[in-house]
Amino acid sequence: MIKRQIFLASFAVCISWGSAPTYAAKQPNVILILADDVGYEALGCYGGESYPTPHLDALAKGGLQAMHCYSMPVCHPTRVAVLTSRYPINVSSPKWGTFPDKLEKQTIAHAMKSAGYSTVVTGKWQLTLLQDDPLQPHRMGFDEYSVFGWHEGPRYHEPMIYENGKVNETAKKQFGPDVYREFIESFIDKSVNKEKPFFAFYSMALCHDVTDDLDKPVPVSASEKYLSYAEMVTEMDRQIGLLTAFLEKRKLRKNTVVIFTTDNGTPSRMISHHVNGKLIRVPVFSQLNGRRIQGGKGQLDDTGTRVPLIVNWPSVIKPGSRTDALIDMADFFPTSLQLAGATVDQPTDGISFLPVLHGKASKRTWAYSERRGKWWVRDQQYKLHHTGKFVEVSQTDPGRETELKGKLTAAQKRAKDRLKAAKPHD
Repeated sequence: MIKRQIFLASFAVCISWGSAPTYAAKQPNVILILADDVGYEALGCYGGESYPTPHLDALAKGGLQAMHCYSMPVCHPTRVAVLTSRYPINVSSPKWGTFPDKLEKQTIAHAMKSAGYSTVVTGKWQLTLLQDDPLQPHRMGFDEYSVFGWHEGPRYHEPMIYENGKVNETAKKQFGPDVYREFIESFIDKSVNKEKPFFAFYSMALCHDVTDDLDKPVPVSASEKYLSYAEMVTEMDRQIGLLTAFLEKRKLRKNTVVIFTTDNGTPSRMISHHVNGKLIRVPVFSQLNGRRIQGGKGQLDDTGTRVPLIVNWPSVIKPGSRTDALIDMADFFPTSLQLAGATVDQPTDGISFLPVLHGKASKRTWAYSERRGKWWVRDQQYKLHHTGKFVEVSQTDPGRETELKGKLTAAQKRAKDRLKAAKPHD
């Protein structure tokens, strides 16, 4: 693939990541929220009818709601793309629970540090066993971190949380999602006291179900069961409401860009409880615009890869904005850098969507997703699979794709030719 460089006409700043940073005044703070296992059908602002999401709906109402954001079908590949702006296949498809050593200095966190930002990550890590490598988040550019590692312990009740290289024993008496959010808030206060802008990667534990491969089942909630999917969505929304209220109280909202998206679609089943040590899973169905659908995490259709994206920036984005611009997981890196007034000076598959926040057109003409050697490129209506199968994607029935054979209409032929010209792989 042609290795694009993102040159930002609106800024005259260029960063050499190995030298002292030079950055524009009035840089906005950036909070990138990546929720876990949440399809777009879970949010009320997208037509979801099963779960109350008043705080997220309010962020959408007061900012920008993107209708065509696409993730990888599962979490680890999405995190690789978000952190590096590379599609996993272009960086040798890292194995689950790993991150390439050669890319540790080429992360979004290192880039934002070079732009003058304080950096923090909280919540889900999943890129190594932290008991074996507790300094990895620091090497990857995060000044501070508070995360659960990769299948090392509970993430919700009596959580096992690593903070800056050590296990936080006090956290075991707390509720994990509270710990992750409160750590961000504490970090923000410190950053503000240092008069530095902050970049927070809020990699939420919610709404993934509990760790399922330890010797004993992890602790249940007070109900003697694990949180249901409905309870998790409600809790996810509550945590985001608390964080935005904190920003309001600290008078930081005006100059803070809050970006909310998710790593993949809703799961088809979730762990409900355990009987004699055996974990019991139940199906997950949600209502979307009057239609009952089952979660499709792991699938390469819209139930697994179409995700919500809300961007709220009170001083810039016009309230109630919507966009049909194509956005995928490689785009958050260059967008964050452009917000910081910097350029990307390494190979990237991403394209900044900052112009979209200003009501302008996006340069992205196709989005990409992959899993286990299978992949597709797509626009808002059509999708071209790696096999050459060309389909029209239903806009009302998530997961339904209609193969287009024989004579195509002029519009269909133009779309197919454009997608065939896409080159997502190096």
